[in-house]
Amino acid sequence: MVSLDVLLYDTTLRDGAQRENLSFSVEDKIRIAAKLAEFGIHYIELGFPHSNPKDTELFRRIRKLDLKPARLVAFGSTRYKANRVEEDPNIRALIEGRVDAICIFGKSWDFHVEKVLETTLEENLKMIYESVCYLKENSPEVIYDAEHFFNAYKSDQEYALKTILAAQEGGADYIVLCDTNGGTLPSEVSRITREVVDLLKVPVGIHAHNDIECAVANTLVAVENGATMVQGTINGYGERCGNANLCSIIPNLVLKKGILCLPKENLRRLTDLSHFVSEVANIVPDSHQPYVGQSAFAHKGGMHVSAVQKDSRAFEHINPLEVGNHQKIVVSELSGKGTIVSKAREFGLDLSKDPLLAAKILQEIQNLEHIGYHFEAADGSFELLVRELTGTARHYFTLESFRVIMEKREDGDVVTEATIKIHVGGQRIIVTAEGNGPVNALDNALRDAIGQAYPQLSKIRLSDFKVRVIDEKKGTAAVVRVLIDTTDGKDSWGTVGVHENIIEASWEALVDSIIYGLMKMEGEGAASE
Repeated sequence: MVSLDVLLYDTTLRDGAQRENLSFSVEDKIRIAAKLAEFGIHYIELGFPHSNPKDTELFRRIRKLDLKPARLVAFGSTRYKANRVEEDPNIRALIEGRVDAICIFGKSWDFHVEKVLETTLEENLKMIYESVCYLKENSPEVIYDAEHFFNAYKSDQEYALKTILAAQEGGADYIVLCDTNGGTLPSEVSRITREVVDLLKVPVGIHAHNDIECAVANTLVAVENGATMVQGTINGYGERCGNANLCSIIPNLVLKKGILCLPKENLRRLTDLSHFVSEVANIVPDSHQPYVGQSAFAHKGGMHVSAVQKDSRAFEHINPLEVGNHQKIVVSELSGKGTIVSKAREFGLDLSKDPLLAAKILQEIQNLEHIGYHFEAADGSFELLVRELTGTARHYFTLESFRVIMEKREDGDVVTEATIKIHVGGQRIIVTAEGNGPVNALDNALRDAIGQAYPQLSKIRLSDFKVRVIDEKKGTAAVVRVLIDTTDGKDSWGTVGVHENIIEASWEALVDSIIYGLMKMEGEGAASE
């Protein structure tokens, strides 16, 4: 490992928030900023001061928090072409933000200067120099983002260099080369970054977008060629195809290149940070995201599972614990007996001494998946199936029958009612409940029926419900698969049901979700009939 001064600059709260269908509240931004600071991010960009009431409140509130050593950054642009720099509202707002650093962007590309700003190339150079110079007089640190720099360099190299030299002359502490359109290849970023680093006297940074899936690669090659500030977002959130993903960049720097941009022990909180930001953003985490995704270290094929059980290095490029993740063994029709044994061991069953039983379970899994079951996403149903076949299942209640009635009335109202007859704790219970649909009505009725016997049920709630038609060609007679995700507030699990009747498939998945939750919460001392 080498201790190299590569600084991490997070722009999730500004650039990341430009992702379609993503909106952070002030409270969201404060929580994320605190988490970033705790993780060890050096610069946290907050956004445009006074651009809207939300950001005005953010700057007012966040100054009262102690997030050091992280540096809070206000973001804006160079002065407007017709304004004196000291009178420009944007420039004044940046100073009034009263945070640790200011980052401004300016135009590098002659095309943008003339077609977008509608000004002269010479006036643009003055705008850059005067803005940086004035901000440097009023702020301890000024970072200059050279917007569209790589396009600019390829269009008119001489003018592109003049723009960043103007920023350097104005006193910029950092000059960041931006691939704003996200269309530059790593070979180009490598060459251009090296030429700029050799030219400038101030340190250089990189800001990449992901429009051709090269943002992480472009960031890494820029660092290889002398860039010492890395800008990006958590989970790669951002406009269009997103920004450079810090959740990939940071472990690549630390674990692959030996660059300690933050303490190695902090890296163990990376997966937690990724999922925290996803949760606050109300975006489902990408399970296949490198390093931090739920499937990043998942193994499904029987030969792969057998290999990683002998030595995880066979199919894992790092120890997942280094980034706070964990190995996952996936059960499916592709599994071998070793997978079944390994998964059973996770919940306390040792099948290694009974290969015939393991083979029987594997055959049952394969038969069920052939007709539509999907145990990869249904760990709860898988465990219940194994316990049933090994004689270790617990029976919390017994269904006598259920009935669901849906009534559509003349006024347009739709009413759904479910009646359940069930045996629990030696009693026969009949309950009727309403719901906004058949599954919700069944869920409500089941909870009413067994809730008194199992009060811990109140902590178990359904978090997601998915229906998949397995054979579309059969139309309304097709088999459907229902997947239910359930949580107790700490952990989550999946269950599955398959049937030609969607209500029966839903009931199967619903019952599994509740039985698994009760079993999990009660442990070995759970009551059973």
